[in-house]
Amino acid sequence: MQTNIPRIMAVSSGKGGVGKTNFVTNIALVFRSLQKRVLVMDADVGLSNIDIMFGIAPKYNIKHLLAGEKSIKDIIAHTKEGIDIIPASSGIREMTQLSLNHKMKIVEELDRLDANYDIFIIDTGAGISDNVTFFCSAAHDVIVIVTPEPTSIADAYALIKVLYREQGEQNFRIVVNNTRNITEARATFKKISMVAERFLGITLDWLGFLPYDEKVKEAILAQKPYINLYPTSDFSKKLNEIARQFLKKEVNLLKGGMQFFLKKAMSQ
Repeated sequence: MQTNIPRIMAVSSGKGGVGKTNFVTNIALVFRSLQKRVLVMDADVGLSNIDIMFGIAPKYNIKHLLAGEKSIKDIIAHTKEGIDIIPASSGIREMTQLSLNHKMKIVEELDRLDANYDIFIIDTGAGISDNVTFFCSAAHDVIVIVTPEPTSIADAYALIKVLYREQGEQNFRIVVNNTRNITEARATFKKISMVAERFLGITLDWLGFLPYDEKVKEAILAQKPYINLYPTSDFSKKLNEIARQFLKKEVNLLKGGMQFFLKKAMSQ
């Protein structure tokens, strides 16, 4: 892998409330513990919350970037754990539908950061908005978070279907969250995998599962990353397994990288 291209992973879900942002926050910390230089972009641009999960209060965010008031280096926030964050802007409706000019601006600014990071994690919004499909289609890896709830499975499949049919995306890595055990997790994966194979003709990739843990909510309320509070829990152990499994996966260098973002932006 070229040293000047970070591995770009977009983390998404078909619906909200499935633990997507919590996953992003904590997997970023695992990658950091593995000596990876990590950049996290809060691309849920209408409802920012990555900064809250890390317990920080950034002075600037992507709104200032798009307004031409600040450069991307100006708005990057730093956590005490050594993770860099591009904060979103909360409660601004126009941010939920980025224009072509806005996408181009983001891409041009991101291009300047290429050589600084090993892993670039994009926390997309939930659902199938233009913002979500744009960021997912331009990443090397699309991670879909799903829970055993039937609505979560149905909405995750809807996201996969849109990305496949409209963007030509075929590589999806599935993480099953909030499960009681491995049996339930595998059954959940099988449900969505069988539908994707039958109706789309694609094979989904099992990345791992995370057990239900009531302490996750406690960590969120405390505005502290879960893995910092409970590093030896089953949840944290599974996160480490998922991160190491992810790093073993081959990456398609023809897809992804900031220049790929640029081409995608121009074609949207």
